[in-house]
Amino acid sequence: MQSLPEPHRTVRLIGAPTDVGASVRGAGMGPDALRVAGLAEALQAQAFAVVDAGNLPGPPNPWREPVGGLRHLEAVVAWNRAVFDAVDAALSAAEVPLVMGGDHCLAVGSISAVARHCRATGHHLRVIWLDAHTDVNTPATSPSGNLHGMPVACLLGQGPAALTGWSGTPAALDAGQIDFIGIRSVDAQERQAIRALGLQVFDMRHLDEHGMRHTMTEVLQDVDENTHLHVSFDLDCLDPADAPGVGTGVRGGPTYREMQLCMEMIADTGRLGSLDVVELNPALDVRNRTAELAVDFVRSLFGASTLAR
Repeated sequence: MQSLPEPHRTVRLIGAPTDVGASVRGAGMGPDALRVAGLAEALQAQAFAVVDAGNLPGPPNPWREPVGGLRHLEAVVAWNRAVFDAVDAALSAAEVPLVMGGDHCLAVGSISAVARHCRATGHHLRVIWLDAHTDVNTPATSPSGNLHGMPVACLLGQGPAALTGWSGTPAALDAGQIDFIGIRSVDAQERQAIRALGLQVFDMRHLDEHGMRHTMTEVLQDVDENTHLHVSFDLDCLDPADAPGVGTGVRGGPTYREMQLCMEMIADTGRLGSLDVVELNPALDVRNRTAELAVDFVRSLFGASTLAR
């Protein structure tokens, strides 16, 4: 059985410049905003080798109305196929893929590739979904038809056929493999789906009542040396007062220190194997503040800390 990439190996930056799954234009500029904010340099300063693979090619956003409850399905499939192939290649080369979005529909491609890799290598996949939203809508329940609200449903085998089964099984994940943190905006029918699917959701009330340390202890309690942790970090998990550069901001997110603790506790496991950073919208940002904040949190996720631990 192959081992996960050890610390201070190669991180591959994969730009996916599209807002094809979103309701607001601008997330397609996210990868370059992260570059301007010094993402590669920050990781290199932590002794990681960094390969910037540039931006993936893909179709433009057609900006059309939904068809059959879905907007831009063909374009979303094309972008996710490109992400899937890039993540799969990085993992095969024992690199840590860091997908720079782009909107959150891209998690279908990235996590499907990670799931296939984990099955091939015998690792147990765990996904930590940092988001204000659970993204478990389907074409039948989505009020907008925007596919950035459906990636979790697709990964659980509940989405459109064109976006399921990519990992080699009907569902890339089962409900016990994904934990949601920071949730505070859930559509009415999503609530029913969350209960029916048995998803583990740590919403903001849970964080308010129990704190980030207790929450992350719950999330990480069964992570072991055979675990591959994938973090899917939607920047609207943060409070828009701190991170204005997102398309679907929701007030009342985790504080800066709470999110730092979350990232540091994930880093302490030593099992981070892949990462999405998505929904950064520079068109709505203030002097690239949200991108700089994202880089700060990614540094902590890759092990930066005040003291040696």
